[in-house]
Amino acid sequence: MSGLDRVVLRSTDGASAEVHLHGAHVTSWRPALSGDERLFLSARSGFHRGAAIRGGIPVIFPQFASEGPLPKHGFARTSAWTLADERKEPDGSAVASFILASSAQTQAIWPATFLATLTVRVRGSTLRVELDVANTGVETFAFTAALHTYLRVHDVRQTTLVGLRGTRYRESGAPGVFPVDDNDSLRILGEVDRVYVGAPHHLVMREPDRELAIEAAGFPDVIVWNPGAERAAELKDMEPGGESRMLCVEAGAVQSPVRLHPDDQWTGSQTLIELARDKTSATRMP
Repeated sequence: MSGLDRVVLRSTDGASAEVHLHGAHVTSWRPALSGDERLFLSARSGFHRGAAIRGGIPVIFPQFASEGPLPKHGFARTSAWTLADERKEPDGSAVASFILASSAQTQAIWPATFLATLTVRVRGSTLRVELDVANTGVETFAFTAALHTYLRVHDVRQTTLVGLRGTRYRESGAPGVFPVDDNDSLRILGEVDRVYVGAPHHLVMREPDRELAIEAAGFPDVIVWNPGAERAAELKDMEPGGESRMLCVEAGAVQSPVRLHPDDQWTGSQTLIELARDKTSATRMP
């Protein structure tokens, strides 16, 4: 699929994930329950050094979108990460950790001294992605971050996201306006680009024949994004009709930047759980 170095994780029960060192980018997840690919990856995505991969789970750090002076979505997603650890755990989980340390190249863009670690864990019906950021310098710094998760769906028009009722959100075009979502479920009928502030930590994405639980820890916000047909047609790395087969539900720390003092550390994670048909038998990691 690409000429970039990647790590393939496979748990003892057959669940698998693929992670490119370019961006520490998760590009595939197949839970053991169904064996289906649950992450969207555009067929037109370029796999080139210095370029972002369209789909999977891009790591957004140290800036979300264009909300600041840095390059859009920061530099983590286009940087070369290092494989720090790969192992099987006693419960059969396959785990890999990747690190990105500040360098002359990153400090030319952003002066902070940091160590970022991304840990990917797969087993059974569960994929957990954890981002850890440590301040290894002598100056306090602030950042925003997200796990820009592209979920593969059969048809986004028949997909709903449940669990956001009562949550404030802002549209990307109106950053100072915060209506409250009073709908029992969010339906995607066109372009959507919302930041839900102080969002619930448990959501469910429902399709006619399957469900996926989406859980977050450490990340206070949730971003929901689909470009819609018109906007998607302008994206050179989005395959035709690709927007109808994906929905981004992203764990994020966006509205209020994270501030880290010297020697401090911050951790945020997102866990995806493919739910069994009876909604009770999915295998979860503790």
